Amino acid sequence: MTAHPEVDAGHRRELLHQMLRIRRFEERCAELYSATKIRGFVHLCIGEEAVAVGVHKALADDDAVVSTYREHGHALAKGITMDAVMAEMYGKATGCSHGRGGSMHLFDRDARFYGGNAIVGGGLPLAVGLALADTRLGRRQVTACFFGDGAVAEGEFHESLNLAALWRLPVLFCCENNQYAMGTPLRREHANTDLGARAVGYGMRSMEVDGMDVLAVEAAAHEAVAHIGRHREPVFLELRTYRFRAHSMYDPDRYRDKTEIESWKRRDPIPALAASLRATADLSDSDMDKMESEVTAEIDGAVAAAEAAPVEPESELTRHVYTERA
Repeated sequence: MTAHPEVDAGHRRELLHQMLRIRRFEERCAELYSATKIRGFVHLCIGEEAVAVGVHKALADDDAVVSTYREHGHALAKGITMDAVMAEMYGKATGCSHGRGGSMHLFDRDARFYGGNAIVGGGLPLAVGLALADTRLGRRQVTACFFGDGAVAEGEFHESLNLAALWRLPVLFCCENNQYAMGTPLRREHANTDLGARAVGYGMRSMEVDGMDVLAVEAAAHEAVAHIGRHREPVFLELRTYRFRAHSMYDPDRYRDKTEIESWKRRDPIPALAASLRATADLSDSDMDKMESEVTAEIDGAVAAAEAAPVEPESELTRHVYTERA
């Protein structure tokens, strides 16, 4: 991990805590899925926690976030409670989407978290629309849009970047380049693997970031958000990261070499930050044990609440289908 001596120890410990929350939550979801407590498709972001935590630390509470189907970490980093996320995983009425969305469709209007979108690239035009609305209403908020390297090959990627640049919209485009679009490696997906070159082609500022270093991600996101605020124009971040597990719980993961996975695991952002804190005597074994215990207790509480929560009654199934016009 790159040294960042200007960042105080308390802040670095908070980053570690947030990444650990996401990691342990995802690991528990994998266990619950295997136990058939959670059903449907589940896409885990284990290995990519530095992206979610680092970017969100640069965002204000009232900034909007649009995510992908691999969004559990984004939702937790945005401030949606673990109880609400876990209940949604269970399909319970107390979930953030009232149990209707499940793993791929987390949503919270009050938190300005607009999905959870199952369609690859589907969140990009939504982000442009949200930023356009904020601009037309005279609001200064930023809209952060997360998407994978696979979405860069989609038509709406180009349409969205073009409009955002043309209309000078405050969008932070966050490309989580985890090297694979489902089972297709980057080199077989794109003729030009310099993803940021697409953004530059639309006259947009582009930054490449080590997505395994949470401090580097946070610093780049702060710089990008400041640029958006000063110039009222979009910025593209390419966050180079890696998912340690398969694309989804259904994926046998036969397309990646085991040595490649292990080489990326040696760059795991959580033990890297913990080691950095230990090296400066800012984290002890007891500190780490306490952090783990706190996270475990939070997850246990979320699971217990989800188990006890009701499913939505049949009488409510026609609600939230259409909006009533004034």
